[in-house]
Amino acid sequence: MDIDLLKTFVEVVKTRHFGRAAENLYITQSAVSFRIRQLEQSLGVNLFIRQRNNIQLTAPGERLLPHAKMILTGMQRAKVDVALANNMHKQLSLSGTANIWDAFLQFGINHIVSAMPGVSLVAEVKAQQESTRLLLERTLDLAVLFDPPKVDELVVKPISDLAIIPVSTFDNATKEDFFDNQYVYVDWGTAFSLWHAKQFTGATPPYFRTSTGRIALDLILQCGGSAFVPEALALESIEAGRLTQVDEVESNSREIFVAYHKDNDQLEQIETIVNLLGAVK
Repeated sequence: MDIDLLKTFVEVVKTRHFGRAAENLYITQSAVSFRIRQLEQSLGVNLFIRQRNNIQLTAPGERLLPHAKMILTGMQRAKVDVALANNMHKQLSLSGTANIWDAFLQFGINHIVSAMPGVSLVAEVKAQQESTRLLLERTLDLAVLFDPPKVDELVVKPISDLAIIPVSTFDNATKEDFFDNQYVYVDWGTAFSLWHAKQFTGATPPYFRTSTGRIALDLILQCGGSAFVPEALALESIEAGRLTQVDEVESNSREIFVAYHKDNDQLEQIETIVNLLGAVK
């Protein structure tokens, strides 16, 4: 199957528009239409329901999408691996959810890169379910997660605990002030969500929700408010007097895990990365 046909299919799915897909692929709209027709003819199915300004996937299209993404990811990795072979480099791919990146991984990447000069590292932000799927498909080497997958084929290890503290830009904030005065909710995973439901005393829902502590921290520093953010991120602002920790509100912590396939052929390098991440403070 022509890789260009799959690239075009995935781009149309992403944009839901033949014209925008054509712009992103630097080809004409008629070329996009032709490629989609070719793909449909080769598979013997219709992939899209075409309506004016409303392009939707058919059931066969939905089934094709994950396979198309897997093939494209595999091809891209194969190209990089072949190129690296000339230079005797190894490649490892690592992923983390958005909240893991700004709270933890950004502090560990420098250690990995400096300690492993012979390894080419691909580091990406990916959702938990996508990371688990890619680990099982062997197109991802290592995932860093709050909620570890319970899959027999994967090795899962705890590597750190992330302290998450309640902070506010308002002095002497009470528990009611914390949740009712421009409270920003940060998604720290399933366990935190269950814990948070028992703590929340606000009369109104959070006025802003985000998946990353960095966004929440920047927002409350600019506009005022309160949020649960990593202690490591908040410490500088607390010491500068721009934030205060709210004593009446409980702190929390999240255990951080790494996951990788037990039959990965680069276990030695993966274990080195796990040890390096475990040393991050």
